[in-house]
Amino acid sequence: MPAVRPYHHGNLKQALLQAAVQLIAETGPRGFTLREAARRAGVSHNAPYRHFRDRDDLLAAVATDGFGRLTRAMARAAPKASPLNRLRRSGLAYVDFALRWPQHFAAMFDAPWKQPEYPACAAAAQCCFQTLLGFVRDSQAANQMPAGDPEPLAYQAWSLVHGIAKLANAGQLPWRSKAAVLRFVGQALSLPRPLRPPKQS
Repeated sequence: MPAVRPYHHGNLKQALLQAAVQLIAETGPRGFTLREAARRAGVSHNAPYRHFRDRDDLLAAVATDGFGRLTRAMARAAPKASPLNRLRRSGLAYVDFALRWPQHFAAMFDAPWKQPEYPACAAAAQCCFQTLLGFVRDSQAANQMPAGDPEPLAYQAWSLVHGIAKLANAGQLPWRSKAAVLRFVGQALSLPRPLRPPKQS
């Protein structure tokens, strides 16, 4: 570990974000302190307070970055494909993101902080969901998905890929290579019939 030094640091905020990502990989999003992040970044224990109120504030920043990365990955998925295939490709991009950036994924969905208390993170999460919702609406407009409220369909699609991503990152799938997991995702998304909204209870 680098020796602790005073606040003077070229890019303190980025260094703390990187330290947090490293610590999440080792301890999970609940298992470290802001002081430990400062030590990893090579700064004094008071330096992080220039940018973050506490550990949860730092985790929210990691999650905000993650939601931005995920939104961009989904938006780049097969831009010239048909609407339904673009939706499917965005699901593939979702799982690929979770496998590529597991620490960000953990901060986004497993951290102990409350998202509404961090407006930037809540806005980034909402932007990500709206991207998915847009793919569903485009598929409906092309008559490739049932008409009606797009939100239940979006949540069905999200639940499918999120569940696969969580199982894969937890080592609960029989496939260990990323390529094999993504092949499974492709198979799961090539359903014999389009998703349908659930019946109202």
